[in-house]
Amino acid sequence: MQIDPRRLAVLRAVADAGGVLAAAAVLHLTPSAVSQHIARLEAETGVTLLDRAQLGGRRAAGLTPAGRMLAGHAARLGEVLAAAEHDLAAYTGQVAGPVSVGAFPTAIRHLLVPAAAELAVTAPSVSVRIRQFEPEPGRAALRTGELDLLVVEADAADPMRAPAGLVSTKLLDDPYHFAVPRTWGPLSDLDVLRTRPWVDGAPGSAVRRVMDRLSAQHGLPLIRHHECLEFPAALSIVAAGLAAAVVPALALPAPHPEIRVIPTPLPGARRLELLHRRGRHEPTPAARLVATTITTHTP
Repeated sequence: MQIDPRRLAVLRAVADAGGVLAAAAVLHLTPSAVSQHIARLEAETGVTLLDRAQLGGRRAAGLTPAGRMLAGHAARLGEVLAAAEHDLAAYTGQVAGPVSVGAFPTAIRHLLVPAAAELAVTAPSVSVRIRQFEPEPGRAALRTGELDLLVVEADAADPMRAPAGLVSTKLLDDPYHFAVPRTWGPLSDLDVLRTRPWVDGAPGSAVRRVMDRLSAQHGLPLIRHHECLEFPAALSIVAAGLAAAVVPALALPAPHPEIRVIPTPLPGARRLELLHRRGRHEPTPAARLVATTITTHTP
C-alpha cells in the first residue's frame, strides 16, 4: 500500500473545512474533484474514509473513524511540509506561492491593492489573491485555510480580542468624521447629533457600535432613518441631502460638492487589524511577506 500525500492533503482539507463542498472552496477544486481524490485514497488504503450517509446531514466533516485517523496523520504531514517551507525560505532568502487575503472594500482599495501591486514587481513569485469578505465569513475562511490573511475593523474604543485560534496585529486607527449634506448649512457636531437624521450601520458593525456609543454618551436617541452596509451607499444618501453619516477617513471621497465633512473627536476611530491563524509555522513565508508589505502601506 502506497498513500499519495496529495490525497492526504485533500482529506485533511475535508476534515478542517467541514465537508467536501467547503474543502473544494479552500482547495480551488470542484466538489467532484475532491470526491474523486477521496475515492482514490480509499482505493489505495482499502478503507472507507467518508461517511457518505452523513454528507447531507448536520455532521459537518462526514469522516469515518479511519478517515479521522488519517486526517490526523495528514495534519502532522502538513506541519512537516510547513517547516520545510520555512527552512528553505530562510536558507535561500526567497519566498514563493499563492497568498489569499480577505478584506472589506476600503481596506482593499487603500491597503491590499497597493501591497499587491508592489509585490507583483518586487516578488513576482508570490501571487496575491484579493477577496472581499465580511468579518464573520472571513474568520471562518481563515480558520479553514481558504484565506491566509484577513483585514477586519473594530471600534477603537472597544477593540476586539483575537478570536480563538487566530492572531491579531493592529494596522492603524482610522479616525471617524461626520459627513453631512452641504444643504444643511453650518452646524456643529452636537447640533447634527441632536436634530438630524442619520445613516446607521448594520447590526454588529463598527459603525453601529459607534452610533450606540454616541447615543449613550450624550443621552440622545439619534434619528436613524437609514441603514447601510457600505460607505459609498451611505455617502450617496448624504449627497442627496437625506441624512448624515459617520464615515472613517479612508472611506471619505475627494471633495464633493454635495457633502461637507465635519472633523470631530466625538465618534473616535475604527481600528484595522490583520489576522492570521495561530500556529508554529503560521503565517507561511509568503503570507508573512504579504503581511509586512500591507503594514508598510498603512497611512
